[in-house]
Amino acid sequence: MTGAAIAAHMGWQGSAATTVPLPLFHHPDYVAALPSGHSFPMAKYALLLPALIEAGQAMTIHSPEPMPRHWVEAVHDPDYVAAVLSATVDPVRQRRIGFPVTPAVATRTLAVAGGTWAAALYALAHGYAANGAGGSHHALPDGGAGYCVTNDLAIAANRLVSDGAAQRILIVDLDVHQGDGSAVIFAGRHDVLTFSMHAERNFPVRKARSYRDVELPDGTDDATYLAILAAELPLLLDRERPGLVLFQAGVDPHVDDRLGRLALSDAGLAQRDAMVVTACRLRGIAIASTLGGGYAGDAMRVARRHAAGLIAQWHAAQKYALSG
Repeated sequence: MTGAAIAAHMGWQGSAATTVPLPLFHHPDYVAALPSGHSFPMAKYALLLPALIEAGQAMTIHSPEPMPRHWVEAVHDPDYVAAVLSATVDPVRQRRIGFPVTPAVATRTLAVAGGTWAAALYALAHGYAANGAGGSHHALPDGGAGYCVTNDLAIAANRLVSDGAAQRILIVDLDVHQGDGSAVIFAGRHDVLTFSMHAERNFPVRKARSYRDVELPDGTDDATYLAILAAELPLLLDRERPGLVLFQAGVDPHVDDRLGRLALSDAGLAQRDAMVVTACRLRGIAIASTLGGGYAGDAMRVARRHAAGLIAQWHAAQKYALSG
């Protein structure tokens, strides 16, 4: 099947913006100043809202509360958490993270984790919600890595199952990079499962073992990618029957992404996002989305890719707003 045929089969008809407000969790603290000229596109989190407005997408903005410290410590080493919150992370670990952990970055990590958790709670009640940041899937139990300070996906998922809000969660990670931190944190657990579909030859060099990994060759295009996802995801959802999916919707599989090795187009990314939401909502499974990765010299270009993905997700979610 072609990418378009697969998308149509999954119920996706387009990614036009809608006047029905997108439920989006967002906070000014999602942006923290980095050294001048830094390669991480931190500005994309602030530019997401203008990009959605530019596209004509109505929004309802929800402001999350910061994640309480003890829930961060539930999945990360308390000594590391203390270093983050006091902005005293050692230079070796900061190099692994890729930017300095300042007080603003510390505030940001609590805000983003709170946003992912709050979006998940909203999704459990209403079917779908999005966090306008998050997807920090490289952060491991003992520290951050790969532009990820703490793992908001893991923090939120662990809190949700511990509180009884969800019995089983599936993290669907479609970033171009493997979700190694999430895989390590939840290894051996059956209440939170990890699915990572990523470029085989990209970061991290040493891959962890997710519950399900799908490794893709360099240059994988829309049709091939969507066919693989259409074969993998519905079977996993039907077999494991999660009550909630946390979606890491990185746009770095894009052909022009400077840290990616795949070859998805704008349309392919939108089809991917709609496919994931449709597969979940068709089965009555709640889904909360996080932005994940996306890298270019022009932060607005990345923000527009994220915005297009959110619009495609919301368009698909509207078809199943009353299901589940």
